[in-house]
Amino acid sequence: MAFDGFPPFISAQLHYLINHFPDKIKVEQVLSGGKSYTGGLDRFTLLIPYCLDHIKWDVIYNAEFPLAPPDIIFGREDEDFHPLPMAGGEGEGDLKSRTKNILSDWKNKDPTRLLALILELRDQYMSYQRDRVGEVDDDRLKFEINTICSREGIEMHISSGSEKIIYPVGRKYASTPSAPRLKLMSTSELRALFSIDDVKLPSWLDGMCMAEYLPHLEESLEKQVLEAVSLIDIRRRFIEALAPLFGRPLEADPVFCRKATFLASSGSFVFLAHFLMSTQFPKQQPTLMLQSSQHISPQGFPKKSPFLTEYPWSPRWDVSQMAERIFDFLVEESLNFKRFCNESQPQH
Repeated sequence: MAFDGFPPFISAQLHYLINHFPDKIKVEQVLSGGKSYTGGLDRFTLLIPYCLDHIKWDVIYNAEFPLAPPDIIFGREDEDFHPLPMAGGEGEGDLKSRTKNILSDWKNKDPTRLLALILELRDQYMSYQRDRVGEVDDDRLKFEINTICSREGIEMHISSGSEKIIYPVGRKYASTPSAPRLKLMSTSELRALFSIDDVKLPSWLDGMCMAEYLPHLEESLEKQVLEAVSLIDIRRRFIEALAPLFGRPLEADPVFCRKATFLASSGSFVFLAHFLMSTQFPKQQPTLMLQSSQHISPQGFPKKSPFLTEYPWSPRWDVSQMAERIFDFLVEESLNFKRFCNESQPQH
């Protein structure tokens, strides 16, 4: 990622932050401090992963005073978040002291400084949100927090309109505590491995708490992830089985093996055959698309076929039979595609 327009010391700190932050962090709304300053950009917004969502913090340097640390502006909903010790405050804790030390010992030529600052502030933000959740007047919620807060990776957040793990608060006179509404969230990397929407969550039994539920959820997810990983190998073997029939693929997804492209021909007609595999392969057959190497649309793009999914298929076949049946299908379908390309070609 290029950060052209920033002074070198800001650019170096941004590069280090992007490349070394534990999760994917984004930079938005890059601006300059004022019309009178012509030295470059010096402020931006960070989208910081938190609780399977993002929090937005504005980072404001002053390029005219490069020795000064940046100011950080937090979101409107976090106006009570004070990460630095207040004047005359007592017992502020180690986290706030560490943040104060980072700022007081700021070295603008040290590229690691911004990363260290953001990580410390995020740790404090986690503590701040945990305290907010703990202040909610609900015995059930307090019990749940006490039983799971020691688990690694637990993050909490009070917000409106967000659906992750939601507890009905305020029903103190219910004979049986209501089950939380559970929704599984995931990163884009995990969604590329398998479909989160298809995951079946374990049932919540009456009287259960999160400390009892999470091990069942983890065990279920582990099995499903392992199955999804095993399906990668099946997709890889399927792509390899296509090679003796179509030749070496021009390109293929080397990680999740969900797509591959082959150069094919029918007589003098040369075309590309695209194979798109879902995470449900082989239960769901590949989607095929043909692309002509010789015909161009009026808009200047290579002509393509519609997505092709109606062809002989059985998930019980071995991969070599799957490849052979697709090859036989495309022998006929390529003639239809050639006819389509010729008939739709503008006449001169």
